[in-house]
Amino acid sequence: MSDQNDDYVYDEATGEWRPASEIAAEAAKASMVRDAAGNVLVDGDSVVLVKDLKVKGAGQTLKQGTVIKSIRLTENPEEIDCRHDAIKGLVLRTEFVRKR
Repeated sequence: MSDQNDDYVYDEATGEWRPASEIAAEAAKASMVRDAAGNVLVDGDSVVLVKDLKVKGAGQTLKQGTVIKSIRLTENPEEIDCRHDAIKGLVLRTEFVRKR
């Protein structure tokens, strides 16, 4: 009688045996990419800059309120890959954008 609700996994961080479903839910929540306001971001979203950003190597500044369309998520939940008209291959930190 093996039920998935009865599966327990040893959590090394807490030193306790915890339900596998609980650990899986925490992992899914931690892997979500969130913007500066706490909204969940997904591939293809449009975002707006919440502050002026100096772009290294491009010699220009992206102004607050600039719309960035069609973002792509990266392996790092704190960074998104995107394009701007003047800058290709732009990587922004999620703390500087808000979902549009």
